[in-house]
Amino acid sequence: MTRVVVSTVRLLEFLQGGGHFWVYMQYVHALRRLGCEVLLLDSFTWSTEAPEEDRLVQFRERLERYGVADVAVVAAEDERVPAGGSRRCFGMPEVAVEELLESADLLLNFNYQLDPALASLARRSALVDIDPGLLQVWISDGLIAPARHDVYFTTGETVGTRASLVPDCGIPWVRIRPPVSLDLWPFAYEPGAEAFTAVSTWWGQHDYVGDARHYYDNTKRAAFFRFLDLPRLTEQPLELALFLSDADGDDRSTLERHGWRVRHSEDVAGSPEDYRSYVQCSRGEFGWAKASCARLQNAWVSDRSVCYLASGKPVVVQHTGPSGFLPDDEGMLRVRTPADAARALDAVNADYERHCRAARRLAEQHFDANAVVGEMLEVAL
Repeated sequence: MTRVVVSTVRLLEFLQGGGHFWVYMQYVHALRRLGCEVLLLDSFTWSTEAPEEDRLVQFRERLERYGVADVAVVAAEDERVPAGGSRRCFGMPEVAVEELLESADLLLNFNYQLDPALASLARRSALVDIDPGLLQVWISDGLIAPARHDVYFTTGETVGTRASLVPDCGIPWVRIRPPVSLDLWPFAYEPGAEAFTAVSTWWGQHDYVGDARHYYDNTKRAAFFRFLDLPRLTEQPLELALFLSDADGDDRSTLERHGWRVRHSEDVAGSPEDYRSYVQCSRGEFGWAKASCARLQNAWVSDRSVCYLASGKPVVVQHTGPSGFLPDDEGMLRVRTPADAARALDAVNADYERHCRAARRLAEQHFDANAVVGEMLEVAL
């Protein structure tokens, strides 16, 4: 049996992020369906505090519900301490972490800053880029220096192509599509569903990107405001489930004054099960991208959108560049302006069932986790 260690980021640290959990579980579930033994190595990136025991218990119980019982949790190195001198392990001793990796046929690594000493222990290793364009900019700007891997995957359709605006950093990128586990995300047609929804962060890490002459705000918050007036252009109810802080009260008031319904994502999508329920009870998704996606034309598709598609929920999402397979007019409608979005919402509602079934077909044809992850295994091993 092929043993795969999946190296994740902030699963324990961000337990209240149900959607964040699903990003990695699509891969984990597919690996298990394909007959692999899957172990998990999760890393802190922001917190400097040791996790409380009840959080570790909750974390393990959550993973066990999805078939992952063996877990190592490792604190990321403190950047103020010389490399190799600051690793702290929780959940199992450090020596067990190293033995875990030495026993692996494959390290599937989503942690761009994983200690190179750990990344080198598995027989084969593959880095998975789920921030296409951004990761390459971070590498080019010296913000991140990933360990050496045998294979480099990216979910950016244009990354590494001749026409790409994304720097390839001299890396031979293998392009994949963001996967969704179709059996865990069944078709959920409900013609009476009311609101188009979005689940999103509001702020983020490395918020400003660009070059020395021109940096720009790359948060989801900044990118959203170009669509602020959309509720005034359509009768379709629109709801945002955002991860807000206490300091975001003014933003929330602004959104609500412009006709957006606003919920805190922790209240409606704070667990994997609540996140799935929220998506599947929605009429569809309205999604927007960070500024970097539009500027770099990476043909980005979010891990959230593929969950909506698999559920048979049409997605009206921001256009992020020419694609060889993404549609613009059925199931997925890619838009550039608020007026485009309003017309797309009206078009979906005019033939709702057709768009729902088209959405599910898109997921089956292009984002099936078993197919995507199966091809990754062939390349990586």
